[in-house]
Amino acid sequence: MEEKRSILDYLAQVLLIFGFAMVMINLFCLAFGASAEEVSAMFSLGDKGIPVNVVFQFLAVSLLITALRFMFFTDTFIRKMALWLRSLCLFTGIVIVISAFIIAFRWFPVGMWQSWAMFFACFGLSALGSYLLMNLKEKDENRRMEKALERLKAEEGKVNG
Repeated sequence: MEEKRSILDYLAQVLLIFGFAMVMINLFCLAFGASAEEVSAMFSLGDKGIPVNVVFQFLAVSLLITALRFMFFTDTFIRKMALWLRSLCLFTGIVIVISAFIIAFRWFPVGMWQSWAMFFACFGLSALGSYLLMNLKEKDENRRMEKALERLKAEEGKVNG
């Protein structure tokens, strides 16, 4: 589990998720906005941009995702749960939150299977990308820790030697 963090760490996480979401949604706006203008509240401005209310909805989603991450990846609420189960619960929670926003705010037509397929494809790619980045970061941190441990042992050997 992760170490104790301050409110600023969580705010940074919210803004990171929000920023990534805004970049992705704006790319989708440029690519599909004009054709989705009539069917999606998210793309009601066509390829001209994202409505302000949708931007704030994405901010709310980012806050909720960060809260879920806090709940499942700190020992504050759940003390004993396998990592794979925490990850599964987190991803399930994220899908539920985003699905609720899709339905409540009519981000896209709920009855169109193509929209749901695109949503799950994008979510899957984002999750895979996040997983790969997390693994790279962990490997880098482990490598730095090993080097620091080697330096500490070398210094300890000099002192004792």
